[in-house]
Amino acid sequence: MAHDYSWQKIFEYNKIFDHDFDINPYILTSKQIKNACQDFKNTSEKEVRILCKQDSRENRPNIFKENGLFLLPKQNGQYYIVKGEGYMDIPEITTPILNYHKQLDFELESSIIGNSEMQYVDFAYANSLIRTFINDRTLVLTIRGRKYTPEFDFNVGRHNLKIKSVQTEVDAGYEGASSIVLIEAKNSNTQNTIIRQLFYPYRQWTTFTKKPVLTLFFEKRVINNENIFHLWLYEFSNPYDYNSIQLIRSARYRII
Repeated sequence: MAHDYSWQKIFEYNKIFDHDFDINPYILTSKQIKNACQDFKNTSEKEVRILCKQDSRENRPNIFKENGLFLLPKQNGQYYIVKGEGYMDIPEITTPILNYHKQLDFELESSIIGNSEMQYVDFAYANSLIRTFINDRTLVLTIRGRKYTPEFDFNVGRHNLKIKSVQTEVDAGYEGASSIVLIEAKNSNTQNTIIRQLFYPYRQWTTFTKKPVLTLFFEKRVINNENIFHLWLYEFSNPYDYNSIQLIRSARYRII
């Protein structure tokens, strides 16, 4: 696997094997990655963006798995290699599938074109499923796409990390009279995901508003040839603790 070979070279070239991760994380720059991989020919072996995309436990190279490490962006062109738990399991929803009746009195023909995460989020929102699940009829779409974080710090285990101007992407964000809801959407029977995808936008928006910020994980799954919409509502019990994420409730629906 290209990632394994490349990261072995990155660790050797930068003498990362000598670093004690129990004391503190290692700060790795894009330049260090490029220098270590400069002789590789294939894009997948040397492209920083590809090598640093480790969105699930399984996406990590072996050197990370074997040493209990994961990667977090620090700022533009810099990453933390951290020892600890960077991922969370997405639990199966075993409660009965609930029937949810469409709130629109016409068919959304455009919603059946393609198979993207975004279109299913939009379909669920247009039919007020997200408002119903959150129990807030006032939610309106106000946040979408890429933005850069303000400066903030947080803890992972015993380590304190400082973040500045990291690019985040929210699949959809809604503001209501009393809360803001941020959605991370998937479309692939996700078993686990990196907590960063929920935590960074959560910390970002808690600095911009005094309203409670809710984090929602959303996924469309096909069960018996039906599109079933799964929703998990999470909270961070301590906004300064990366690992304080807790599942509040979950449900799955068929929209009829």
